[in-house]
Amino acid sequence: MNVSTPFNSHLQIPSPCYLLEEEKLIANLERLKHVQNEAGCKIILALKGFSFWATFPRIKNYLPGCTASSLYELQLSAEKFGGENHIYAAAFRDDEFDKICTLADHLVFNSVGQWQRLGQQAIAAGVSCGIRVNPEINEVETDLYNPCFSGSRLGVRRQHLPAPEALAGIEGLHAHALCENLAASSITLIDAIEEKFADYLPHLKWINFGGGHLMTHADYDIDALIARVQTFKARWNLNIYFEPGGAIGWRTGSLRTTVLDIVPTDRLPVVILDISATAHMPDVLEMPYRPMITGSGYADEKAHTYRLGGTSCLAGDVIGDYSFDAPLEIGSQLLFEDMMHYTMVKTTMFNGVRHPDIGIWKTDQSFALVRRFHYADFRDRLS
Repeated sequence: MNVSTPFNSHLQIPSPCYLLEEEKLIANLERLKHVQNEAGCKIILALKGFSFWATFPRIKNYLPGCTASSLYELQLSAEKFGGENHIYAAAFRDDEFDKICTLADHLVFNSVGQWQRLGQQAIAAGVSCGIRVNPEINEVETDLYNPCFSGSRLGVRRQHLPAPEALAGIEGLHAHALCENLAASSITLIDAIEEKFADYLPHLKWINFGGGHLMTHADYDIDALIARVQTFKARWNLNIYFEPGGAIGWRTGSLRTTVLDIVPTDRLPVVILDISATAHMPDVLEMPYRPMITGSGYADEKAHTYRLGGTSCLAGDVIGDYSFDAPLEIGSQLLFEDMMHYTMVKTTMFNGVRHPDIGIWKTDQSFALVRRFHYADFRDRLS
């Protein structure tokens, strides 16, 4: 039987389009369910990494809730997910805090000062309060994504934390220190919390080891994580949370794009795509990193090499140099791989460039268009 796939059914799928493959999402969720069941922990969805809310009905079958980084994300969690509602922010605004307290069941403060000023209001609303700590480990190479780099504003260092008795009312610790790390880094984080904050743990009800645990990566040793979490839980008798965003969307879909033009230059010919790096794949320029394209190679690895660029007017809207077995033509379609986590949540409408559609390749081998963006979406962002 000839089974249809997103790659041989391009006539069904518009361009540009973020395309999630439902079967791959389910595979990730099954893996996370296994970790929860075996380790006795809870894994919640970090909306900052994956807030594709059309998939929430599916995700709710596996994960108990979401964690937000702002009031708007918290509202999305409450409205579209309807499970546990966690929130952490670098600082909370006074004019939003009442609303936050009506929606959140777990709330994490970034500083002792914010806890002292706002904590009693949250407790009076029935919210379980925690404080974020900085374990001062360095498991992330790029400072832009390293919560523990020197001078980081995120979390309270051990030397700045009051004695446990001065934090009466605090029920949890939160420690986000990773970014797309494997199990060894997850275990390093747990070890660091035990080493530096052991005197606080007996006074708590829960601990949140944050995000960046790339549990759905093929090389992530989930058995090692499970064993370490079981040991920690047996010793401290706490409810344990993890809150990955990237792990849920890891390698679950692509960004489909089409060649609009090929421009000769004094160097490589430049392919103009119907997307923009700065608007639709900002990490390419921020990190920077080189996204994979299905069937491509590095420059000069294959017969035909091009520099790929976007449609915006930004001179540096360049994705990188790629080679292909056959020459590209106007109308050729390319698939940028692994574009579901973090990419979609960071897009903009810079220059009014057409925003990619959002779609799902369903388990029944059909395509569902979830969202198409229009002029009004661009217009209504400003006034």
